[in-house]
Amino acid sequence: MRNAALVLGIIGGILGMIVGFFGYGYVTFIDHFGEVPDIARQVDNPDLIKAASIISPILALAGGAMARARALWGGIFLLLSAAGMYYAFGFGVFTMFPIALCGLGGLLAIAAGRPDEEVSHF
Repeated sequence: MRNAALVLGIIGGILGMIVGFFGYGYVTFIDHFGEVPDIARQVDNPDLIKAASIISPILALAGGAMARARALWGGIFLLLSAAGMYYAFGFGVFTMFPIALCGLGGLLAIAAGRPDEEVSHF
């Protein structure tokens, strides 16, 4: 399960980076060139979009990388990443896979205890 969490976290983080690039770019584009009536409006909270575009994919990549060695912390990072992407970007066509991959990877990492050790995650 740790290996699955690692792979899901890395893939979810890469897809989250793509969503983040477009989210950050859209906010910056509207800031620089202005709104186009009936076509492109600025989002309600551009600072949230900018922050989530950077933080959520980094949390996913770090959580995936830590999933083998520190499953609990990796799982928490993956779940925080999925929650951040959902809160900032919503659940849509381009965000469903990063959110689902990070969420499933987080659940698998947290569930991946080692039964032969007294403390399963530390």
